[in-house]
Amino acid sequence: MSAAGFALVLHPDASFEITEWPGNSTANLRTLYTAIGCTHVDVVDLSPKVSMWLDDDGIHTGAPVNTWATTLYAITAPLHQNYYGTAVFTGGPDAQGDTTGLTRDSCAALVELAGIETE
Repeated sequence: MSAAGFALVLHPDASFEITEWPGNSTANLRTLYTAIGCTHVDVVDLSPKVSMWLDDDGIHTGAPVNTWATTLYAITAPLHQNYYGTAVFTGGPDAQGDTTGLTRDSCAALVELAGIETE
């Protein structure tokens, strides 16, 4: 199966990677659990085309604040909380409700918007 795009995995220490987004619900969930290191995810839609996935228990398990994910949220809406642990950014839902992938350029743009230096 070929990838349905990409996802940006953004760690609290500002390290990141761009990974393939599989494009089917079961594989998508496995990808999220592996990338975040958790068993319960929550999604925050930043726009109709960008979703942020996080460990639903991150605040309770002592995960560090992810300043970069919090910054990206604050660009889209008034900030009401910090976000914790590793965040995964994907595309939004398609017409069937399945989460889409991002392009490599969209992943790079999110890193830049977060204020992470890449060079």
